[in-house]
Amino acid sequence: MKILGIDLGSREVKVALMEDKEITNMFKVSTMSFYRDYCGFDGKIVVDLQKLNVEDVDIAISTGYGRNNTDLKKFEPINEIKAHVYGAIYQSGLKDFILLDIGGQDVKVVKVEKGIISDLELNDKCAASCGRYLENMANVLEVPLDELFKYYENPVKLNSTCAVFSESELIGKIAEGVNIESLCSGVNFSLYRRLKPLLTRFKGRKLVLSGGVACNSALIKYLSADYDEVIPLDYPQFNGAIGCCYYGKMKLKNK
Repeated sequence: MKILGIDLGSREVKVALMEDKEITNMFKVSTMSFYRDYCGFDGKIVVDLQKLNVEDVDIAISTGYGRNNTDLKKFEPINEIKAHVYGAIYQSGLKDFILLDIGGQDVKVVKVEKGIISDLELNDKCAASCGRYLENMANVLEVPLDELFKYYENPVKLNSTCAVFSESELIGKIAEGVNIESLCSGVNFSLYRRLKPLLTRFKGRKLVLSGGVACNSALIKYLSADYDEVIPLDYPQFNGAIGCCYYGKMKLKNK
């Protein structure tokens, strides 16, 4: 039994392959490269599985921004919330948790009880609480993201609630001579401050993190003050694609 899951994100396309209930392969390509090098167009976007080196699959599931544009003869689309919840259940083994998924352009907070979605909150209106914000601020500071993620102590206060204006504010702090550690901490803490209103009504003992920002150890440190346990997934960036595979496995089992 071979299951293909694809998460068509705004910046990257993540691909996962499941065989006999185990994830056997994962890879990602830029969204531009995916559509240019691995797809054709015939009224709908047609994914060339041969070019992806993925053939003879029993079922293919897609999610993400481009899920409804893929060839529906090959792929069944599911919404991102469902995909990320299924991925978190598969990776963590939990059935009761709060899921915080921070993507490049949106944030999802989902309450899961007994494996079922019971409540959710979305922020897709502003980039200031998303991964793109951290990328932009890291570029201003001229530090790699993994370096930025390390700092949480003595954060400089950044007041702007807008991703664009935050860059100008950060440049002002650099001009004032604030040290790089406090600047990095300030960026991480400002993200935490923007996330906190979304998380306020989602109380629970276990918070599961997915998306690329789950690798941010400073954010994990801040969130640990609000939850008994903060659990970053082993493969947070592939969680949507993994969730597609898990959904496909259940679908085949029910058949």
